[in-house]
Amino acid sequence: MHDIHYITLVFLISLTAASLAHQPMLYIARRFGIYDNPEARKLQRVPVPVMGGHVVFIGAIVGCLCYWFFHDCTSIIPVQVAMLVMLLTGALDDVRNLTPIQKLLVEIVVVTALCIINNYPINSLHGVWGIYELPSWLAWPLTVFACVGIINAINLVDGVDGLSSGLCITILVLYSWMFFLCHDYVRSALGCCLIGALIPFFVLNVFGERSKMFIGDSGTLMLGIAISDMVMAMLTSGSVCSQHLDKTPYCLTAFVLAALAMPVFDTIRVMLGRLWRGRSPFRPDKSHLHHAFIDYGFHHLETSLLEIMLNMMVILLWFVLSHSYLPKEWQLYGVVAAGIAITFVLYWLLGRRKRIAIRQAREEADAMRRADKLTSPSLPKHNHDE
Repeated sequence: MHDIHYITLVFLISLTAASLAHQPMLYIARRFGIYDNPEARKLQRVPVPVMGGHVVFIGAIVGCLCYWFFHDCTSIIPVQVAMLVMLLTGALDDVRNLTPIQKLLVEIVVVTALCIINNYPINSLHGVWGIYELPSWLAWPLTVFACVGIINAINLVDGVDGLSSGLCITILVLYSWMFFLCHDYVRSALGCCLIGALIPFFVLNVFGERSKMFIGDSGTLMLGIAISDMVMAMLTSGSVCSQHLDKTPYCLTAFVLAALAMPVFDTIRVMLGRLWRGRSPFRPDKSHLHHAFIDYGFHHLETSLLEIMLNMMVILLWFVLSHSYLPKEWQLYGVVAAGIAITFVLYWLLGRRKRIAIRQAREEADAMRRADKLTSPSLPKHNHDE
């Protein structure tokens, strides 16, 4: 019973530390010119300081260090080191613009090292299709592929104010709750420290004017590796979560995917769309779902809240399916179908309105040109023989 009090305390400590770190980091970003500058694919119109990831990292680490007074936190040292490496990689990218291949190589190395040190690859489907154990030759590549995909999904969803931080808060709340229910209090505390550090950043990012700061690649990559570590810790064979849920009707695999629905399925749609158009999947563009919402006329906060609500709808669907005692396979099918419907179908519907508007504008322009030709007086012909 004391654990919930300790976790609540470190959550408040992280929230306070992040709040106090915001202004110093904002000063450093302005002092050294660390800005995210406007580009064709970006939605801001002015340069914005981009050290929000450092604020979140400081808040989370301070909270985790305080949790050492109540629990041995040795098990989360590797993920904290991985978070620091990804933070520095993202900071270098924010300043020097690393190539996608360079970032991808760092992500693969960090995920592989973290998986080896902790020895928890994603090697179980936890009862889906009756599979409880995957062979090593399949589990290790699957782990690297899935975790690198999660990191990039979190990174790519960072396009409007409050979206990446809001979605990460939602994901971390669910994962921390699951770890707490399964008595893994250390990882639950890590998640709550990240939540506490993200809340003041989210508020200032969305509602701040002079205090506005982006989380940047440093923040999204750092959050991506932290969430990937939680996914590995849940989905590895024999994890505390699998011990509690594998013999129940609840599908742990579907739960993990449901929490990540919006970033994961939107990233899959974007990557497939780029390949379909013959472009590199790593080449940035404005084909994300949040771009479609903005084009439709929604503001940044409205877009962020809509995507967070859509993500919560997928989670609610999993909850209903799991409490209906449907087979684990059907819970997973339901989550996948909902993720595809929300990201693929909704994007097409939003884009359809834009395509209709463009076609109508072109038709009106053509009609005006034709009308101008009919009404304009014909010029007299000159006789060049004169």
